[in-house]
Amino acid sequence: MFSRLRSLSLIALLATSACDDSPKVTPKDHAEGLYIKGTAEYLQGQFEAALASFEEMRKLAPNDPRLPAARGEIFLSMGKLAEAATEFEAALKLEPKRSTNWSRLGFVQAQLGRPDEALSSLRKAVGLYPNDYNALEQLAEIHLKKGENDEAIRHFVLAANASSGAVKSELILRTTEVLTKVGRQAEVLALVQKAADEGVRTPGVLTALGDALVRAGKLPEAATAYKEAASKSPRDPTLWELVGTIHLQLDKPGDAIDAYKESLRVKDRAIVHVALARIQLAMKSKEGAEQELAAALESVQGNDVRELRELADLLVTMERKSDALRILGNLSTEHDMVKDVDLQLATARLARELKDPVLVQAACARALAADPRVKKCP
Repeated sequence: MFSRLRSLSLIALLATSACDDSPKVTPKDHAEGLYIKGTAEYLQGQFEAALASFEEMRKLAPNDPRLPAARGEIFLSMGKLAEAATEFEAALKLEPKRSTNWSRLGFVQAQLGRPDEALSSLRKAVGLYPNDYNALEQLAEIHLKKGENDEAIRHFVLAANASSGAVKSELILRTTEVLTKVGRQAEVLALVQKAADEGVRTPGVLTALGDALVRAGKLPEAATAYKEAASKSPRDPTLWELVGTIHLQLDKPGDAIDAYKESLRVKDRAIVHVALARIQLAMKSKEGAEQELAAALESVQGNDVRELRELADLLVTMERKSDALRILGNLSTEHDMVKDVDLQLATARLARELKDPVLVQAACARALAADPRVKKCP
């Protein structure tokens, strides 16, 4: 009995001691808590609150090298570039070998229109960490603005090689844009083919591969690339449309019909019904063509120039020229289309055929105003 009472007394004593032994929060712990709090507020877009938290932290740990870097990120997100540069410069004084600080400073300097300083900072970042794809990308953009295309392309490729996932895909596509702009199409094909072979098979890369294969005249391979891209982009109807168009060029109307129907499953669009109507006409099916034309007229949006012009051409083919002229007449007066000489001449020719002299004169006047070299209208 005594032994049992003694044990209970000891347990009670230990419990009391545990309650009295409250944890001691050191200034270092408090500072760390404020850093975590400020970071969370920054990630939530609460920039002013984050700055206040970091200011409180600075009173406890004024020499913490993370502080100016964190403040720099906040100022950068707020669009306060000068303040961001000052903070990153302060961070580098405390931590001169941290590549991220050089990289961020270089980015800010570039945005401030100080390219030479930016190049210096970014090169230091890459020197400390060669796989800093952010610094490599920014170097590429600066070289591009300076007209140094070879250096720009080289750095874009390096940035892509140093990255992964969605960022890698975006950098590959950025590289293709530059290569295309400077007319280096063979390199575009080599780049996207290599990326796809190495497993970067995003819709964007596959679409770029399809485009490059089309330019190279490799239509079956292009159709395969577009088809895979379409399967990974369930909301994009244009990729299936491209597959259908290629099959038509390869004289595979059945495959073209299948692809166009896949496009319509994604979105009902007049341009696809027009293509299907033309296939039906080629197959001598007037009834099928009429059905597709009716579907096209029902689904036409009215703000897609290519769609409207294709629809007008189909209406002419199917001897509904008055309807075609109404489309062309309205389209030719649109502000963005008054300088389209081909459209104005096509409108004038059809208007003359249908004996509408007023529209002929108006379309011809717009054509001549857009290009005085036009000798004959219509």
